Amino acid sequence: MSKDVWKRAEIQSPCVNICVIHPAERICTGCLRSIDEITQWSKMTDDQRSALMAELPSRADRLKKRRGGRAARARSAD
Repeated sequence: MSKDVWKRAEIQSPCVNICVIHPAERICTGCLRSIDEITQWSKMTDDQRSALMAELPSRADRLKKRRGGRAARARSAD
């Protein structure tokens, strides 16, 4: 039996098994998809998946915003 039988042509999920939804951005910190995008993934067409995959890298900066931490609090106290 050929192993080719088990290969699928569909676009693989970007899931990396870090399933944590960022509280402010409302996207997964692992794959950068919204909850709706995650739940709809299996129903999306290849074109929809490709478009989403192309968009995901641009979302990474949304999670890198820093609030300033201790340094920002010290500045605001002045």
